[in-house]
Amino acid sequence: MRITKRFIQRYLGDNNISIYLVVYPADGQMKTVYFITGNKGKVLEASEKLRPLGFTVVQKDLGYPEVQADTLEEVARHGIDHVRERFQHPCMVEDAGLFIDALHGFPGVYSKYVFFTIGLPGVLRLLDDVTERTAVFRSVYAYSEPKKKPFLVAGECTGVITSTLRGTNGFGYDPIFCPEFEKRTFGEMTVDEKNQYSHRAKALEALVVKLKNK
Repeated sequence: MRITKRFIQRYLGDNNISIYLVVYPADGQMKTVYFITGNKGKVLEASEKLRPLGFTVVQKDLGYPEVQADTLEEVARHGIDHVRERFQHPCMVEDAGLFIDALHGFPGVYSKYVFFTIGLPGVLRLLDDVTERTAVFRSVYAYSEPKKKPFLVAGECTGVITSTLRGTNGFGYDPIFCPEFEKRTFGEMTVDEKNQYSHRAKALEALVVKLKNK
């Protein structure tokens, strides 16, 4: 399968990013993290990962302008710059994508749009008769505090794309992604099991290290 400019124009569109608002309470208490997103699956994963590390995650859904960009880092930077103008609080922005090697990195930064247009069956059709099905899930967070320079952290998980949908847990591409050294897809795992491998979990771990060393 060769991804052409016409193919990209036909199937790709705007990106969405997820926003976090973080408010620090007094020392010795749990730090409250407002996860600004409509995706409850992301909130659940973040809660399970951050709770043992001293963070309470609370979902809050806000709207913001979407942006097209070539990399997750660009999307995250644009998002955090916009958020800094609206919120005078410590905050984070996250963007993620699935990069399939046989499709030259598609859907990549367009993963959410592709999921809601051609869906998982459409992605699997693009891989008909393809034997090399390796892929990488990537996640990038941008974190900012007032009057301080934002920083980025990233996480990734390598694996393969299955030939059929497997499992009903998780969200997004979870039923077709099997992480390296595992026989199950993310869709067949519990949240705790997925967090042992996932790109978002690794990015959150990197973020917590940064915050604790500030």
